[in-house]
Amino acid sequence: MVLNSINFTRNISSIVIFSILFLISCTDKKEVVNEEVNKNNNELALQSLRHVVLFKFKDDTSKEVISEIETSFASLPNKIKEIKDFEWGLNNSPEGLDKGFTHCFFVTFENEEARSVYLPHPDHKAFVELLGSHLDDVLVIDYWAK
Repeated sequence: MVLNSINFTRNISSIVIFSILFLISCTDKKEVVNEEVNKNNNELALQSLRHVVLFKFKDDTSKEVISEIETSFASLPNKIKEIKDFEWGLNNSPEGLDKGFTHCFFVTFENEEARSVYLPHPDHKAFVELLGSHLDDVLVIDYWAK
C-alpha cells in the first residue's frame, strides 16, 4: 500500500511537472506568434507610398519666387487631405552629385488611390502652374517605403 502511494505521488508529480512545462511552452509560442503579428502589422503601417520631387531652378529665378514656391508646396497638406505626411529641405550634400537640384520634397500617401486624388487636385494643379517657367529641371520618383 505504501509502495502504491509512492508510485501514485510520483505519477501525479510527473503529470504536474509535464503540465507546467507544457503551459510554459504554449505561452512562449503565443508570445512569438504575437511578436510576429505585431511585426507584420508595424511593417504594413510603415509601408507608405512616397512621392519624391526634386527641383532645379533656372538661374534667373529670384529668391522671392523660390520662397513663394516653397511656401506654396508646403501648404498643400492643409488643402489636400490625402497627403499623409510632407517634408522638404535644401540640398547640403558635400558629394557634388546633385546635378544642380537644390530642393527635395517628400509627399507621403497611404496608397495609390490617395496619390490618384492628389495629382489632378485643383490645388496641386495651381501649384504646378505657379512653378511655370521657373524650373530648369524636375525629377519625380514614387516608391513604396520598406
